[in-house]
Amino acid sequence: MPLHLQKLCVGCDSVEDLRSWVVERMAEKRRRGLPEEQVHTTRMAPKRAAELLDGGSLYWVIKGVILVRQPLVDLRSAKGADGIERCDLVLSPELIATRPAPRRPFQGWRYLPGADAPKDAATDEAAAPGLPPHLVAELRSLGLL
Repeated sequence: MPLHLQKLCVGCDSVEDLRSWVVERMAEKRRRGLPEEQVHTTRMAPKRAAELLDGGSLYWVIKGVILVRQPLVDLRSAKGADGIERCDLVLSPELIATRPAPRRPFQGWRYLPGADAPKDAATDEAAAPGLPPHLVAELRSLGLL
């Protein structure tokens, strides 16, 4: 089972906020002639990189709830303008909705074992086609899905 990361998505109020940010960043890189890849820079480099790159994703916590994930493409060493070593998390631009999973605030990123990662919301769509996500969440909380 793959190993994942979870991280607070500071400044985003919704998955749509994150989606628009990704689209804007890709458009900016295209205009500047830079490689079109989404990179999130973090202070600490994960020591379990091989496990993360074997099918892992970055799960975003938005307003205290994991709502979406992005597959990890690469982990790269980087040096900030201040000379401090950092880590670039290279992410797929694809945002994959997940089942909502509450999380308490934390700093930086945390490992998320595959067994503890929320399932993709696409499985909810198959179980209850056409229902809005909030109704699917309610049915799930009642044990009906």
